[in-house]
Amino acid sequence: MRTVLRDTFGLTRLRPGQAAVIERVLAGQPTLAVMPTGAGKSLCYQLPTMLLEGRTVVVSPLIALMKDQCESMCELGVRCVQVNSANDTEEARAAEQAVADGSARIIMTTPERLAEPAFQELLMAHPISLLAVDEAHCISQWGHDFRPAFLEVGHLLKRLGKPAVLALTA
Repeated sequence: MRTVLRDTFGLTRLRPGQAAVIERVLAGQPTLAVMPTGAGKSLCYQLPTMLLEGRTVVVSPLIALMKDQCESMCELGVRCVQVNSANDTEEARAAEQAVADGSARIIMTTPERLAEPAFQELLMAHPISLLAVDEAHCISQWGHDFRPAFLEVGHLLKRLGKPAVLALTA
């Protein structure tokens, strides 16, 4: 883990709270990480992605954040794609091809796209080791950020091969 942390991410140590979350994820345990903004929640799925056999699917309601994280991972040499409504036709085609052929290591998508049966079929073509739900507070029906499609995520776990689940929120 320390080698990947240094060689891939250029970091010498983890921030408080990250090690416990990453260890649970690597052990395949369902994990809820509630960490302050700027505490490094994204590394809690990015680092395990580099150590697990299969791919990671990240479900996020925030397309702008998804874009930033995807670009950052690509800059580090990690094949990451985003599949969402902001993709133009060519980007969408390239991202879906990377999902279908297994070359995408991290697949970032919205809960609404994850709920689409055709997209699920693409995902199931290759093993998924981790399903990360970013901005997990959006699952709550009592919040102003509620996204009904998030409720489908739990039902999809078996279909996606029962990957480890990590929910992240501030």
